[in-house]
Amino acid sequence: MESVETLIIGAGPAGTAAAAVLARAGREVVVVDKAVFPRDKCCGDGLTALALRELERLEFDPGQVASWRVVHEVIVRSPSGKERRYSLPEGPGYHSAVATRLDLDAALIDLATKAGADVRQGVTFRGAQPDANGVVVELESGAIEARHVIAADGMWSPVRKALGLAVDGYRGEWHAFRQYFENVSPRAGNELIVWFEKDLLPGYAWSFPLANGRANIGFGIQRGGHHSVGDMKELWPDLLSRPHIREVLGPDARPEAPHKAWPIPARVGRVPLTGPRTMFVGDAAAVTDPMTGEGIGQALLSGRLAAEAILEAADPVSAYEREARRELVADDRMARLLIPLLGRPLIARGALKLTGATPWTRRNFARWMFEDYPRAMIATPRRWHRGMFTGPGAYPSLLDD
Repeated sequence: MESVETLIIGAGPAGTAAAAVLARAGREVVVVDKAVFPRDKCCGDGLTALALRELERLEFDPGQVASWRVVHEVIVRSPSGKERRYSLPEGPGYHSAVATRLDLDAALIDLATKAGADVRQGVTFRGAQPDANGVVVELESGAIEARHVIAADGMWSPVRKALGLAVDGYRGEWHAFRQYFENVSPRAGNELIVWFEKDLLPGYAWSFPLANGRANIGFGIQRGGHHSVGDMKELWPDLLSRPHIREVLGPDARPEAPHKAWPIPARVGRVPLTGPRTMFVGDAAAVTDPMTGEGIGQALLSGRLAAEAILEAADPVSAYEREARRELVADDRMARLLIPLLGRPLIARGALKLTGATPWTRRNFARWMFEDYPRAMIATPRRWHRGMFTGPGAYPSLLDD
């Protein structure tokens, strides 16, 4: 039976971030994934400042991603129909970008491989059983005994299930629906637009620009809102026919492929973050922002924290749980407190009017929305530091597009 120091199940952003950190430190790490990359992943494709800073920390090169688009401002449409432009801070670096998961995840696998990780694609997980030396993981290709396991295997983590830690009946807090379009209008091809439709609150619809006249168009709803998950397929043509959305898409826009839908877990701290010699990261740890459904930045962060725990702690599992809660749980709580308010059109309209009142409020709301600093920064003094609200963006040495 093969033995390794660390086995990572799942080669998405959380798994590859952990692999790159460990491999660069000279540690033995094997990554397995049932998919063969590049592969599509249902996602809005937006990258917040949190995600960008984590990518920069990994020395990730955005130039390797063909669909990469830098975003300098976001256009927000209130439930009242009023549009406002929220500019992200000027200066060095940038605070938001868009890239397809098809491109991004493949580039992250390349990064982990070049760092020295052994990445094995097309390998299916079969089971896991703790033993005296770690965890024996049964794979389609054979068994591996690992001293540490990092489970980056998605919302319905097979590793969690194999270890008896699954949450029965869990179906996610968010449900999202997206479709790629080509030949979109110049607006859709260049602007990041968020529509707070009355019937979607506290969810929203979006148009995220991609390279070459393409856009990711979609919407997300929260479980228990105005629409049920079963409504999503019927709701989609209605949304696309709304005049303000149709105008943004433009008359020549064409869908590239059928639409896709997916659930999103957003309950970090309310599901087990660890198991025997095992750390759950990314969607397997339900680390998504419950207010926006964004999860790439949180996935990268959780993967890094798991790797650092292995590198630095005598008891990595306990250290990871402590640090993951420290970094993520307070922000999750803050976001969940705001969700009921944002679900009421009058309050959502008033909040957007207030945040759009001046250039200063627009800029700082955009920074907060794009996770330029933690959601609960103001409520967590331990994270206060000089320049916490005025720092540069990610990749300050790169020229913006």
